[in-house]
Amino acid sequence: MMMEMEKLSRLSHLLVTVFLSVFSSFMVIPAIIDVTMTALCPGKDECSLAIYLSGFQQAMIGLGTLVMMPVIGNLSDQYGRKALLTPPLTLSIVPLAILAYSRTTNFFYAYFVLRTLTAMVCEGSVNCLALAYVADTIPEGQRGSAFGILSGICSAAFVFGTLVTRFISTTATFQVATLVSMLAAIYMRVFLKESVRIDDDSLSQPIINKTYPDFNNDDQNDDDGQDDHQQPKKIISSSLYKKIPSLRDLTCLIKSSTTFSQAAVVAFFNSLAEGGMQASTLYFLKARFHFDKDQFADLMLISGFAATISQLLLMPLLTPFIGEKKLLSIGLFVGCTNMFLYSISWSAWVPYALSLSSVLVFFAIPALRSIASKLVGSNEQGKVQGCISGISSFANIISPLIFSPLTALFLSDKAPFNFPGFSILGIGLAMMIAFIQSLLIRDVSTSKSQNQYSMVP
Repeated sequence: MMMEMEKLSRLSHLLVTVFLSVFSSFMVIPAIIDVTMTALCPGKDECSLAIYLSGFQQAMIGLGTLVMMPVIGNLSDQYGRKALLTPPLTLSIVPLAILAYSRTTNFFYAYFVLRTLTAMVCEGSVNCLALAYVADTIPEGQRGSAFGILSGICSAAFVFGTLVTRFISTTATFQVATLVSMLAAIYMRVFLKESVRIDDDSLSQPIINKTYPDFNNDDQNDDDGQDDHQQPKKIISSSLYKKIPSLRDLTCLIKSSTTFSQAAVVAFFNSLAEGGMQASTLYFLKARFHFDKDQFADLMLISGFAATISQLLLMPLLTPFIGEKKLLSIGLFVGCTNMFLYSISWSAWVPYALSLSSVLVFFAIPALRSIASKLVGSNEQGKVQGCISGISSFANIISPLIFSPLTALFLSDKAPFNFPGFSILGIGLAMMIAFIQSLLIRDVSTSKSQNQYSMVP
C-alpha cells in the first residue's frame, strides 16, 4: 500500500511538472503567427518569408532533436530522469522572456535564433523523459492507459494555455508564459523524485570526463607484476560517446523486432504529417479565411478539449478492451480522413467541425508509445523513447522541406492550379501511409517485453 502511494505521489509531481511546461509552451502558439507576420510582413495576410523562416526553424529543430533525443534518453537511463529534465526546462525560459520584453523586428529575430538553438536541445525532451518516467513507475499491463493519461494532461494544459491566451493581450501572453515556464523548472527540482535507481558509483562519476584503464597494456602490466593501482590509465575526455547510442546501436534496436521497425515507420510518417500541419495549417487559415490570434485560439481550444476527453476519459476505458494496436489504427484513419476534408475547406466553419471530430485522432501517439515501451525492459525505457523521438525528429527535418514550399506556392498568385489546400492533402497522404503500416503491427504481448529486444548486448 505504501509502495502504491509512493508511486502515485511521484506521478502526481511529474504530471504537475508536465502540465506547467506544456501550458507555457502552447499558450504562445496562437499569438506567434501574428507576431511573426507583424515583424516580417506588417499589414499582410500572406507572407512567404514567414512561411519559409518557420519551415527553416522547424527543420533545424528537427536536426538537433534527431541527435539529442537518443542521447538524452540514454543518459537518463544512467543518470536519472530528473537530472536530464533540468536543462530543457531551464533553457526554454529564455526565448519566451525575449518576446515578453518586446516583439519588435530586432527582438523577434533574437527570439528566432535563440528559440531555434534552445529547441534543438529541448524540443520533445520533456515528453520523452516523462514517458520514460511513467514506464519506470507503471506496470506493463497498465502502461497504455497511463500514457493516455499523460497525453491527456498535456492536452488539458494545451486547453488551459490556449484559453488564457484567448482573453489576454499578446504582451501578457508572453509574460505569463515566461513565469509559468520558470515555475515548472522550480517545481520539478523541488518536488519530483527520481524514478531510476542510480548506483553511488554512477553518481560520483561526471558525464563528460572519466578515467578508463588502457586495456591495450593489460597483458604487459600483468607480465610486469604491477598491481591495479600502478596500471597506466588513459583519460578519455570524449568518453561521453560511451553513453551515447551510435547510429549502429539505433539501427540494431530498430531491427531487433519486426514490431518495433513497424512502429518506427508509423512514427516517421505520422510525425511527417504532424510537422506538415505545423508548417502549413495556420498559414493556410490565415490566407484562406483571415484567421487571427483569437480565432486560432478558439480552434485550438476545441481541438484541446477533444484531446483531453479522448486521452483522459476514452483511452483508459477502451485500452483494456481494444488494445493499443487498434486504437493506433483508429486514430490514424480518422486523422487522414480529417486532413483530406481540411484540404478542401469551403467555409470557415469546416476547420472548427473537423477539430471537434478529432476526438479519436489523439489515440495514436500514446498508443504508439505504449507499443514501443513494451518491447524493451525497464532499464532501457529512455533508449526506446529517445529512439522514437529521434525518428520523429528526423521526420520533422524533412517535413518543412516538403510542405513549406508547397504551402507558400499554392497560397501565392503563382500556384500552378487553384488548390490552396494542396499541401494539406499531402499531409493526409502521409498519414494514410502511417495508417496502412499500423494495420501490419502485431499485438504486443507483455510477456515478450522483458529485454527480448534489448539494445544492450
